Amino acid sequence: MKTTNNTILITGGSAGIGFELAKSLSEKGNHVIITGRNADRLEKAAAKLQNVTSIVSDVTNEQDVDKLVSTLNTQFPKLNVVINNAGNAYLYKLTAGVNAVAKAKEEMQTNYFSVISLNEKLLPLLNKQNEAAIVNVSSIVAYAANHVLPGYSATKAALHSYTQSLRITLQDTNVKVFELMPPLVNTDFSAGIGGANGIPPQVVADEFLTSLEKDEYEIRVAGTADFYKFFLSAPQDALNMLNADK
Repeated sequence: MKTTNNTILITGGSAGIGFELAKSLSEKGNHVIITGRNADRLEKAAAKLQNVTSIVSDVTNEQDVDKLVSTLNTQFPKLNVVINNAGNAYLYKLTAGVNAVAKAKEEMQTNYFSVISLNEKLLPLLNKQNEAAIVNVSSIVAYAANHVLPGYSATKAALHSYTQSLRITLQDTNVKVFELMPPLVNTDFSAGIGGANGIPPQVVADEFLTSLEKDEYEIRVAGTADFYKFFLSAPQDALNMLNADK
């Protein structure tokens, strides 16, 4: 997949991994469109970047998504890359009284259902391009759950499965399907789960660009690559490792 002269949509692009992806991609001569729910944060993020357009849009709001898709079709008809980066996570354990269902519904809506919806609505536009890509940002927990992130882990496992199905479905088309799988990353998003011990988001962006150019469809960033090998050889041990603080 080429990494220059694309028109790229990044959901959740105002901070963390999304912002670093936007920065790296814009610096390589791509036009990047970032979305998010917070207008002020989006505006501040866009001011730090070059060749970037910001659009306030909530991936969990159907009206917002329809409006976004309409805008992309009319104003950005050359859109050829979609990076589904927006995410939601709650830190909790599956004990009585935590209202796990409500939390899981919110996580599933943001991390899974909204991805399916946006991809389906943008496929007609992507199919018009000579070369196109869909990138779903999942996580190391797609392989083995973390017990303090039960809902988040489940959504990323579901996203991993969906991404495989989508890749097979589109394998004979011009749309390539990638999955970006980082470990713990030091962002505001992960602050509550020890994110300060994670890798810098710029590392994710750098490895993503390298792998995208090589058409490596499952992009296992940093420690995720070694964890995946360990998981294949000893699934229970890998699960125990990811939950060593229990």
